[in-house]
Amino acid sequence: MKKAIYWVFFLAFVPSSFGQTMDLNAVNLRNIGPSIMSGRIVDIAVNPNNPTEFYAAYASGGLWYTNNNGTSFEPIMDTAPTLNCGSVSVDWKTGTIWVGTGEVNSSRSSYAGIGILKSTDKGNSWENIGLQDSHHISRIWVNPLNNNEIVVGALGHLYTPNEERGVFKTIDGGKTWSKTLFINSDTGIIDIAVASDNPQIMYAAAWERERKAWNFKGNGKGSGIYKSEDGGTTWYLISRDDSGFPNNEGVGRIGLAVFNQNILYAILDNQNNRPAVEETTIKSKKISQSDMFSVPGEIFVEKSNKEINTYLKKYGITEKYRAETLKNWVKNGKIQPKELKTILQDANKALFETEVIGCEIYKSIDGGKTWQRTHENYIDDLYYSYGYYFGNISVDPKDENRIYFGGVPLLFSNDGGKTMKNISTENVHADHHITWINPNNPNHIINGNDGGINISYDNGAHWKKCNNEALGQFYAVNIDHNESYNVYGGLQDNGVWVANNNYRKSDAWEQEGKYPYESIMGGDGMQVQIDKRDSNIVYTGFQFGNYFRLDRSKNTQEFIAPTLPKDTKEKPLRYNWQTPILLSPHNQDILYMGSQFLHRSMNQGTTWEKISTDLTHGSVEGNVAFGTLTTISESPLQFGLLYTGSDDGIIHLSKDGGISWNIISSQLPQNLWVSRVKASQFNKERVYATLNGYRNDDFKPYVYFSEDNGANWQDISANLPQSPVNVILEDTENENLLFVGTDNGLFVSLDKGKTWIDFSSQMPPVAVHDLVIQPKAKDLIVGTHGRSLYKVNIDKIQLLSSEILSKSLYVYEVPSVKKSDRWGSSWSTWSKPFEPKAEIWFYSNTSEEVEITIENEFGLTVFSKKVAAKKGLNLIEYDYTLSNEVINKWKKKDKKAIFEKGDNDKQYVLPSKYSIHIKKGNEEVFTHLEVTESKKA
Repeated sequence: MKKAIYWVFFLAFVPSSFGQTMDLNAVNLRNIGPSIMSGRIVDIAVNPNNPTEFYAAYASGGLWYTNNNGTSFEPIMDTAPTLNCGSVSVDWKTGTIWVGTGEVNSSRSSYAGIGILKSTDKGNSWENIGLQDSHHISRIWVNPLNNNEIVVGALGHLYTPNEERGVFKTIDGGKTWSKTLFINSDTGIIDIAVASDNPQIMYAAAWERERKAWNFKGNGKGSGIYKSEDGGTTWYLISRDDSGFPNNEGVGRIGLAVFNQNILYAILDNQNNRPAVEETTIKSKKISQSDMFSVPGEIFVEKSNKEINTYLKKYGITEKYRAETLKNWVKNGKIQPKELKTILQDANKALFETEVIGCEIYKSIDGGKTWQRTHENYIDDLYYSYGYYFGNISVDPKDENRIYFGGVPLLFSNDGGKTMKNISTENVHADHHITWINPNNPNHIINGNDGGINISYDNGAHWKKCNNEALGQFYAVNIDHNESYNVYGGLQDNGVWVANNNYRKSDAWEQEGKYPYESIMGGDGMQVQIDKRDSNIVYTGFQFGNYFRLDRSKNTQEFIAPTLPKDTKEKPLRYNWQTPILLSPHNQDILYMGSQFLHRSMNQGTTWEKISTDLTHGSVEGNVAFGTLTTISESPLQFGLLYTGSDDGIIHLSKDGGISWNIISSQLPQNLWVSRVKASQFNKERVYATLNGYRNDDFKPYVYFSEDNGANWQDISANLPQSPVNVILEDTENENLLFVGTDNGLFVSLDKGKTWIDFSSQMPPVAVHDLVIQPKAKDLIVGTHGRSLYKVNIDKIQLLSSEILSKSLYVYEVPSVKKSDRWGSSWSTWSKPFEPKAEIWFYSNTSEEVEITIENEFGLTVFSKKVAAKKGLNLIEYDYTLSNEVINKWKKKDKKAIFEKGDNDKQYVLPSKYSIHIKKGNEEVFTHLEVTESKKA
């Protein structure tokens, strides 16, 4: 799957040359879905002459190609050093592709890129042509008459200021670049639009934004619209004070759509407050404070979640609270609705101030000299408080009055934005990022959203959903202990799902009517814990600590998250976006959950006790929950030996079940997100920890372990590539075997972290968020944030002990097999015959030629082959067939032997005991292969 590739790319993503130490590529990871929810689209490129052919760019899932109108897609970016996309441009005449890497939507999971990648062979190879430190590329315009002339919009770093942002231009295909527009180190370019009737006329949207782990500010004086009249060489501001377009601190993200060199639209996230005097005159769906909170508790809990969440979204409170949380507080008698005002004010001091203006559409008919807002009333229920996440508008190339613009729903206007309607129907996912309009059929549109690609041929009256590839963005994954076990996982914006581990991609479910994966929770799916005694009992939930206990056998769920005591004067609990939960390995009735405190329940979440003080640096003022626990671990070897990690960089230890706590992270780098702390199952003094600098634009790997409960730490990042680390996992059988998931792939160590090996055969360089091992099956389940789930059997790697690694050559045992009449036969003329294969695994400590031979009981060689072995694990497959030459020799030795051909015209071995010999130089190892007689009914 991994082809020869050529690239020059950003140093932060360059892996060390550890591939020479050990090769494990024979151990393949297999994708096990799901695909039904797809993933977040950031851009599309459609062939205007054949709109059934297009490319779809996913935020963290890479670039995909279809030439059958989305019936199927092919990944074409898997050979690139990153899958993180921001934009795509294609020259359909030459087939050349340019990908601007790094998502620009500026969410908490918008991964950085490595500049601009170019491919001239449909993704077989990629070349980096520059702007590596821009991190997030919003737009690429390539001159169709001269592909060496390229204009690029660079948004710049997400979490820190930098200089490589603005508009860049090259006239030599990317060998050299000129920065033609720069506003400041916090402002980049979020959109570029070019006039189709005069490509010298270009418009660029600048966006000032700053994200921190605890706060996001998506507006500023640097935001505005610029114009170029010389093909992007020089620029000037056109959204001046006298232009009619806002020009102040409240200007947020802007999207552009150009009809021709004079007529263009701009969609604006206007963060200025609505004038108070207009509150009684402007038509708005704003929900009043009195209507929301001045009601008895029994009335409040009957309000719909949608109504309450709509209110919270308007004021940006869904970053900390959701309707379910508030209703459960009131339902459980913990608080009265009128008291919620105080809590929510604490979450956002501006809550009860005047509402912001929100989404606006502006139009210019004089090339941007003047602007006019197209609509009289406010556009409510489009952006809510997430205007920074959208900012896309499209105009029909043949009709300047037909426009499409996206937010939570997708809206359409046929009168230039005066009136509008929602055209995203029930099978279209929310949160829209791009809409393409067929220039030859205006009713044909292709829309990209948080749930993939949708296509309509009747202007949104009906939609085709193109979710057929595994592109899920998983946060967490887990397994149960059933004989045929299930996998569970929480996904970004797509809830929590469960399925049997043996899932294989198939369209058969469309005929059968039931998809193999089952949804068990909505929202943004988070962590999952499953009772080992009864897999029907599942603990899971969605963002910010909204957790439930599910009994799947009864189809019931009960809200169980800890809440503050009634009439308390304590400040609200702070829950991380991905709140950690953990079932005690010692007692499956005991559940741990983290806010800024560690909470423990002795009765499956029915009641809780707080068993710590604040285990963080404390609350930080901002609009994102911070100062929260991110990870919890309890030693499997000692009840009450507990570890916690926080988003502000603290690791705590308790040896007495939470009675006392000590900080054990003082020796480690400070103020970094603790992505994982994990107690060893082999030594109760051993503990592992990973820190993540992503939210500081720090891409170093931070991996540590301690042999004395954190009193002293040892750096084991060794030769890991420069990529933030999300998870570390110790093997269940081999204490020297460790796995690490980073923002750029999966790695394994055979020597307890002294060296690391790329362990992503058949898996592209996608972010790995979580790992879990099913101990009985010896399967590793990999939760990726962009390519759903992978499964790999690790039994051969688990056996790579120091003793075996010291050998020159080692061959694994091969399971016996029963000879079957099915070998070589098929159940119908049209089906493929069943052809068995024996997997022969061996380890070599050098890369050189080996010879493998298989002999029967009387020494006849039935199979022989020379192969170029790699240093590491090697696999040879034997299909149990015999050549005519071997059969003739066999018959001379055993005249009673009878050989029959299968339907596939192949002759198979007879039941017997065989020996497998592998020879390297003067050294030889062997093992047995037994084929037994199948008992016939």
